[in-house]
This record gives sequence, C-alpha cells and structure tokens, in this order.
Amino acid sequence: MIKVNLSKMFIDDEIKSKILAVYESGRYIKGEENSLFEGEFADYCKCRNCTAVNSGTSALILGLMALGIGKGDEVILPSHTFIASANAVLFTGATPIFAEIQPNTYTVDCESIESLITPSTKAIMPVHIYGHPCDMLPILDLAEDRNLFVIEDACQAHGAKYKGKKCGSMGDVAAFSFFPSKNMTVAGDGGALTTNNDDLAIKASAIRDQGRKDGEKYYHEYQGLNMRLSEIHAAIGRIQLKHLDEWNAKRRDNASYFNEKFDSINEIVLPQEESWAYAVYHQYVIRTTKRDALLDFLKKHGIESGIHYPVPVHLQPAMRDVSRGKELRVTESVAKTILSIPVHPHLKSEEKDYIANEVIDFFN
Repeated sequence: MIKVNLSKMFIDDEIKSKILAVYESGRYIKGEENSLFEGEFADYCKCRNCTAVNSGTSALILGLMALGIGKGDEVILPSHTFIASANAVLFTGATPIFAEIQPNTYTVDCESIESLITPSTKAIMPVHIYGHPCDMLPILDLAEDRNLFVIEDACQAHGAKYKGKKCGSMGDVAAFSFFPSKNMTVAGDGGALTTNNDDLAIKASAIRDQGRKDGEKYYHEYQGLNMRLSEIHAAIGRIQLKHLDEWNAKRRDNASYFNEKFDSINEIVLPQEESWAYAVYHQYVIRTTKRDALLDFLKKHGIESGIHYPVPVHLQPAMRDVSRGKELRVTESVAKTILSIPVHPHLKSEEKDYIANEVIDFFN
C-alpha cells in the first residue's frame, strides 16, 4: 500500500537558507521581503498593486473595508465556497446573500446573481472555486450596469486565467490565500489583496497596519487592523512564486491523466473546464453518488481525499440567521456527491497510477 497525501507543500534548501537569512537580519515585519513580494506578485497577476497580509480571510476583509462596505450593505456570493468568504462579509457588518452555482464548473451563476440584487446590494464576490475561473464578463457587465463593486475571491486560483486574463486582475479588488494547501504557499498562513486602483491600494496598505500610512507611526487615518505578513513568510512566498507556473502545469497534466483514466467510468462526473478557462486545479473534484463509500475505500488504501465542501455555507449553523431557510438546489445537490482526490504537482508517477488503479478497482 502506498501512502498519498491530498496536498504536499514544497520546501527546499533555498527556502531554508532564506528563512535563516531573514532571522539573522533582525527585520521581521514591514521590510524588503514584503516590498519585493508585493511587487513580484502584482506583476505575476498582471495587476498594478498588491498588499500582502496574514491570511486569505484578512485579504477578503481588507478588500471589503477598503471599498467602504459595512452595516446595511449586501454582498452577493456563492454558498459553495469556504466559509471565510461569507465570514469576511459578516465581519464588516454587511450581509452575505447566497447565490446559486453552475452545475458544471461549480462557480457562481450570473443569472442567479441578477435576481438577488436589491437597493442594498453593494458588491458581487465571485469565487474562482477549485482553481477554475468564474465567467467574469457577464458579472463585470452586470456590476457596471448596477454600479456595484466586484471582489474576486481568488484564494484558490493563483495563475488561473479567464479569456487570457489572470484571475485577480479583473475586479475592483481580489483576494488570494497562501495557506499550506494552496497552489503556492508561504509555509503558514498568508494572503494578498490585488487591485488596479492606486487609491484603493494606498488605503488597503494603511488599513492592514492599524490604519496608518507608511512613515506615520502614531497617526491613524483609517480604522484598521493588524493584518501584516511577516518577512519570513514573504521571503518564502517569493521563492514559491518562481515555481508556480511549473506547478500549475503539472496540476493540469495530472488532471488530464485522471480524466483519461476515469473517462469510461459512468458513475463518475469528471471536472469540466470551459473553453475560455485556464484552470489550475487547486482541487481535482469528481462527483459520484458513491462518494462516501469511495472516500472510505481510498482511506483504507492509504489515499487521502477530501470533501470541499460537505455543508454549503448557507446551511451552516453560523449562518442560520443570515440564510433564513434559503434553498439552493444545485449547490446542495453538488455538496452531497463531490470528492477531491490528490492532484498536487509533487505526485510521483507511481502514486498517480496507484490512485487511478484504486479508483477503477472500486467501481469495478
């Protein structure tokens, strides 16, 4: 039996050496590594500005705060996402309004969004779930027509593209996460906010540092928080970023391999990629009515799998007062049948073969 993890983080001698160098430098926050990482990640996303923060959740909160979203406002987002998307909205005092998803890509359904817009709506938060971009053009057109902000939740979409444009470069702001399971990480929690709006970037940079602008230690222009990213994590992120395109290509290769292997299994719905999309497969998600049995089978054979996410956000106990019995039939149906199997770029050939053979053996 081979042991295969659902995700695996990359650490090499360059990263270890860099960590030591930062320790020895005596500068642990607000230093050169943060500044360089912000510039390099902005360039990678084809975006004018990047503000590094301590988590993807902080990036979402920061984007909402920078846009002035708060009490009495509504933000439309899918329920099929990690709860951080909705928690960030609630943190600002605004209300999350849950939209339906597309059954093929699991991204938000634009028609569902339009039906939910009210005079209180201030923003749309499309989530590029599993590394597949949302269909952004109709969302951007709708937002422009209704004078709404667009906040891209790109926490799972580092390097993904929509019609050739990088995720994180199309909305008013975008949030990324560098949690250890992501396509690139900082060996801990970390995140970033990207924007093409220079004024928003200046405001966001201040908010993430207790509302003070650079060089003004005890003058606080905005209500802020401590959301800073450490120099060590920024340094790790810079090295990881250099490998991101290569890793995304390997994820895509691994996904293609599994698609070919599982194509003849009628009881599996394979992940789909739209013609306009460049998906980066943060997760390789299949659907099957035998999901729970397959998960147990894989576990017994040493293969880690996961369910992202078993309970839609609108059905979470924490959202009971917000969702008020709302039904989302596609979202709820998908949540009952999805399963993520390992697709990370560090899979060895024998591990891929083992996963494929075990899945095929289960259905046979």
